[in-house]
Amino acid sequence: MRLKSAIWVSALIRRLDGMGLAVAVVRRGDSDGGAVLLKHNRMGAGVRVLAQTRTRDGEPAWMAGTGPAAVGEDQADAYIGRALDRDPDLWVVEIEDPKGLFEPDEKII
Repeated sequence: MRLKSAIWVSALIRRLDGMGLAVAVVRRGDSDGGAVLLKHNRMGAGVRVLAQTRTRDGEPAWMAGTGPAAVGEDQADAYIGRALDRDPDLWVVEIEDPKGLFEPDEKII
């Protein structure tokens, strides 16, 4: 049984608020089963987009959608736009994190 996307996003927002980070739901997807994209904006240090996925063992993980290195905001937004064209049920959550405090609990692959 999977946790509903809306509940998962709410929990993430509470966690990030507790860390003192600015977070915004840029696009609200399907409340029950929409996948989530994280736009992790490190401000001057660049942006990375993380997409929800699963490992070969079925464990939750994140895929570095824009590659292993941070990219410019325009490249990140272009990736997000293409992903939304393919899946209109996606959630997009932007995290403003100039100090690089956020790391997801799940593995990044």
